[in-house]
Amino acid sequence: MYIEDLKFSLWADFIERDYLDNEFKDLIEKKIINGATSNPAIFKNAILSSDAYISQLESLGSLSAKEKYEAVAVFDIQKAADILRPLFDKGDDGYVSIEVDPFYCDDAAATIAEGKRLFSMIERPNVMIKVPATKAGYEAMEALTAEGIPVNATLIFKKEQAVACAKAFERGTAKYGKKVDTVISIFVSRVDRALDSLLKEHNIEVALTGIYNSSEIYVAIEAMQVEGCRALFASTGVKDDSLSAHYYVEQLLAYNSVNTAPIDTIKAFDANGKKEKALPIDNSVIEKHMEKLKSIGIDLDAVLQKQIDDGLEAFKDAFKKILEAL
Repeated sequence: MYIEDLKFSLWADFIERDYLDNEFKDLIEKKIINGATSNPAIFKNAILSSDAYISQLESLGSLSAKEKYEAVAVFDIQKAADILRPLFDKGDDGYVSIEVDPFYCDDAAATIAEGKRLFSMIERPNVMIKVPATKAGYEAMEALTAEGIPVNATLIFKKEQAVACAKAFERGTAKYGKKVDTVISIFVSRVDRALDSLLKEHNIEVALTGIYNSSEIYVAIEAMQVEGCRALFASTGVKDDSLSAHYYVEQLLAYNSVNTAPIDTIKAFDANGKKEKALPIDNSVIEKHMEKLKSIGIDLDAVLQKQIDDGLEAFKDAFKKILEAL
């Protein structure tokens, strides 16, 4: 989906082979989505639970576990990129992301080498290499964009992470000499899930902290005006019926942004969501909410750091389970 006056794109946060051959194409043809993202957890669920991968995996018997994973993942990313290519060619996004080995999150050289290798293997211009926002990741983001490789900076919970990513992209694209498309993936609902049970106990409004935090990060990214760089809102599915399925898409609609969401969330937004600008949120509103958090002893910076640490471990765990199974 591309809302022209907002320059807003909706991407599917899901990759699986049967889905790519069927519903994915349908969602694109109906102009509901115009991009896709993947991560180790998504591939773990797809590869280990879908029969669509059996025959290919059986043909890869002599390869190492990581080589098998890459063969399967690259095939799916190429398929998604080819399906999305007409959108890309006419400038309506059409990107799909693949993440580097999460065990390289603190190794810039390994991340750079893997990012270049994956981009070369896939051989599609509409692929973004996804890199976690760590100190080593910032170095890799600069190096990859300096080669003209589109990058998806992932696992952003803090404004300083987003600023560091944007600066890395700015330096990299300056070296490359022309625009390179990049996104900065801000994780949203995980923040609320970490806090909302405690907020309820103190009669503080829930399902807002992640949105307010994201709004502040979005404003910081937009203020930097890095050519080709956009905020992307991720972790935008809801986990129970207390919120509408499309809540985090509707509440995060912003100019020059992307939202990547689960399929059910996308369908709910398409059917029932307001297609109106929602961000940025007034600073005074955000400040009042944050003061309430402080008043009950919540250290939001510590909460966000734990989410970063837990997110890295979750990606590593998912990747490890794929390799063990293969």
